[in-house]
Amino acid sequence: MLFNSFTFWIFFGLVALVFRFLNHRWRNRFLLVASYVFYGFWDWRFLGLMAFSTLVDYVAAKQIADEEGNIRKRKSWLMVSLFINLGMLATFKYLGFFVTEFNSLMADLGVKGTLPGIDLILPVGISFYTFQTISYTIDVYRGHTRAARNFLDFALFVSFFPQLVAGPIERSSHLLPQVINPRKPLDEERFREGLFYVLSGLFRKVVIADNMALIANHVFDQPINELNAWQVLLGIYAFAFQIYGDFSGYSMIAQGTAKWLGFDLMDNFRNPYLAKSPQEFWQRWHISLSTWLRDYLYIPLGGNRGGSAKTYRNLILTMLLGGLWHGAAWTFVIWGAIHGAWLALHRLIGSGLKARGYHPRGGKFLGFVKILATFHAVCLCWLFFRAESASQAFEMLGRVSSGGWQWGEFETGIASLMALYLIPLLSYEYWCERKGNLLALTQVHWGWRTAIYIFILWMILFFGSPVQQEFIYFRF
Repeated sequence: MLFNSFTFWIFFGLVALVFRFLNHRWRNRFLLVASYVFYGFWDWRFLGLMAFSTLVDYVAAKQIADEEGNIRKRKSWLMVSLFINLGMLATFKYLGFFVTEFNSLMADLGVKGTLPGIDLILPVGISFYTFQTISYTIDVYRGHTRAARNFLDFALFVSFFPQLVAGPIERSSHLLPQVINPRKPLDEERFREGLFYVLSGLFRKVVIADNMALIANHVFDQPINELNAWQVLLGIYAFAFQIYGDFSGYSMIAQGTAKWLGFDLMDNFRNPYLAKSPQEFWQRWHISLSTWLRDYLYIPLGGNRGGSAKTYRNLILTMLLGGLWHGAAWTFVIWGAIHGAWLALHRLIGSGLKARGYHPRGGKFLGFVKILATFHAVCLCWLFFRAESASQAFEMLGRVSSGGWQWGEFETGIASLMALYLIPLLSYEYWCERKGNLLALTQVHWGWRTAIYIFILWMILFFGSPVQQEFIYFRF
């Protein structure tokens, strides 16, 4: 049930209509049923898996809270939660990959009798709701949140359908109280903000992401020897905005629909392509995952404690595992490794300059250069994220570095289409950046806001992609 489908909006309209006439207790029960219907629409066979994960973490967290004075039992129940959740994730997402790689290694060594191949269906959204429930039990163990005492309320926290299959990965300290306590009714402000999120998200998905997907898919599907350097670059740029429009679009629609149901979800993106450093990029991109990796992986590994060498090690390990979170493929591992090395190198250079008393002056021009440099480094990483294999990524990179910069009608047409779609988005994000407010559009005169919404609807209706694309992060 895609957010950019009529099926979803009919479903959401019925949910919102019934929701309006229920009290708080029955609203939660109804939303829980609706969430399971929404998830079952993808594949009903995995409803039991999500319910089992929910039950495990509900019981584990409750036992952790009840055994306040018994450290051993608290740790045991935490391990139960981690073992079962990570075990399910490893089985469905990584087992087939590791079996294939093991068989390949054995074949290279000349060993006969390899393991049988495994091809499991990946349950949609398993990485998202698994990380959400893991953070809940860890937070209960750390004393950062209270254990839920009502199973149905907790089940709604896990399965809340706007953010279930692609995030944001909400913390229990933020979302669970909104489930348990009565929520504010839908008023003019909440409706206005929800409308902004939904229309903005649909524009990013239908106009930006799906159109950029046509360009990126065309380039990445071509034999390398039929591409020139400009075509490779345009394909990489197209994918950079495809994944951004796709994922930020999903997150914004999730925020908007949740807002209309009385919930406030976290911002998952803050104009990431205006970042001036790798650290700033990860403070703006997929914020729910980057903060999760920071709080539950990087800091437990030691963070920036123990000296520079350990800090760099922790950065690289965190990003390697962050890459592996996205999928069982060497391309994701390389993607994470590049980001980790980049973060470590940037920190090393910055520390060296600071130790020598060098403090570069600011200024608009230097800031613009930093934005361009960061964006292109991010695009280099996206090449490995999008490529079907590591060899394809390196071959495309070689095509760029070896020359062949012929510019023809094809390149002109692609660049013109990208400018048509991207200039409105980038201009708007720059304006929001100057305002320092992601919701700046909701606070302008209603006439300007109406004009922009009409433009968005016009673009969706007449310039939306003729081919509907699935949301990229459903694969993870």
